[in-house]
Amino acid sequence: MRCRYLKPAVVLVFAHLQRLMLLLVLPLSCLAIDGAQAETVVRVVETWPPGNYVTLGRNEYFYLRLAYETDKPIHIWARPYINGKQVNAGTNTSPSYSGTGETFAWFFFDSKGGAVDEVRIMAGDGSTSNTSVVAVWRGDIVRDSEAGERQPQPAWIAEMSARAKAAQDETYRARMKEPVSASDIALVTGFVLVAFATGLLGFVLPGWAVWRWHGAWRMAAAGPAAMMAFVILRIVVDGFRDPTSHNLLPFEILLAGSASTVMMIVLYLAHKFFVGRH
Repeated sequence: MRCRYLKPAVVLVFAHLQRLMLLLVLPLSCLAIDGAQAETVVRVVETWPPGNYVTLGRNEYFYLRLAYETDKPIHIWARPYINGKQVNAGTNTSPSYSGTGETFAWFFFDSKGGAVDEVRIMAGDGSTSNTSVVAVWRGDIVRDSEAGERQPQPAWIAEMSARAKAAQDETYRARMKEPVSASDIALVTGFVLVAFATGLLGFVLPGWAVWRWHGAWRMAAAGPAAMMAFVILRIVVDGFRDPTSHNLLPFEILLAGSASTVMMIVLYLAHKFFVGRH
């Protein structure tokens, strides 16, 4: 009798377990589908110079025309490699891309680079955890400063260069339109005040020492004072000749004032140690 009533109960329990598993599996399946849809796809359409064996002349670029498809904003870069190690090279910056379209990436050899056997196309937000290799171009690229003249570049390079510049200009304009926060204003104001206070201190300390000290100590203190006088005089003279010649004026004053202050602190401690003992 027990077995007779136990069998329907077991069947009922298994039925409930199946429903529970479906409730758990379906959301996970949806997440997997969403993850697959969010995958970034990039492929190399063509290159310039064309071919899998390329010689680049001095200051010549290697361009890759790319087709992309993504459901999230990404940046795309080209990274040249040789024998599995990244090559020292100048590479493109990247605006943000989303949806489907075409763009390009490029690189050029710097003074140390000279050969490439693959170019890895990286896509993501630029962070280590969210940037990965999405495509690889394989071939041999070498640099030869004696390389002859090449045929004119294809139209897609000029078109995409203009598009990239327009995107950069638009990003810059949007950034300039952003309101400046109170914290940013306070930070800049504080930095300028600290810079000029440091410069003033770099003047006052040597001046005080020249007035109070005697002999060799006075001559030693005159060194930082002369340095500060030279820095200020140079800024004034250059400013009259070219008002844009000292765009980093606060940094210059901060560096000179800091150097003068440090030297005067060392001189003060030395003066106190040697002279104060007598």
